[in-house]
Amino acid sequence: MAGGNSSSGARLHLGNGSSPGTRKARAAVPLDDVSRQLVEALQHDGRRSYAALAQDVGLSEAAVRQRVKRLLDEGVMQIVAVTDPMTVGFSRQAMVGIKAQGDLRAIAEQLSNLAELEYVVLCAGSFDLLIELVCEDDEHLLRLLDESIRTIEGVRDTETFVYLRLVKQTYAWGTR
Repeated sequence: MAGGNSSSGARLHLGNGSSPGTRKARAAVPLDDVSRQLVEALQHDGRRSYAALAQDVGLSEAAVRQRVKRLLDEGVMQIVAVTDPMTVGFSRQAMVGIKAQGDLRAIAEQLSNLAELEYVVLCAGSFDLLIELVCEDDEHLLRLLDESIRTIEGVRDTETFVYLRLVKQTYAWGTR
């Protein structure tokens, strides 16, 4: 298992389990009460043992292991390590709004290939895409903007929002 509550611990992410560049809209997977309890317990502490989870939900350890595997395989959740960028040498984070023209999916796919991007989101509103970047420093951010992002065909305008402080980041929104 992986997880924890510290910013450098592992977290459980609800999602389809694929890499950000390959995410597709998917139908909701129905979850019974036991699966919901497992997801919520793992969101709180992704390193919980199968034995501890089994006690919580009233199933055998083997049954919990199978359910967690199925939730992972179906793309309902991921269990990953989430680091605090500042503690591992990345002092600059930013959100960039992009106004684009042409095939937004193709532009998003090209952006998804950049290692520094944490999120690539197609959206409605003032921007066509929003991306989140994690960079070593301001020079790294500038290079990335000038040499990688703004050179992609179809990118018209960018607006960069530099993070001064990350106040809240959570992955524990539960299940529906």
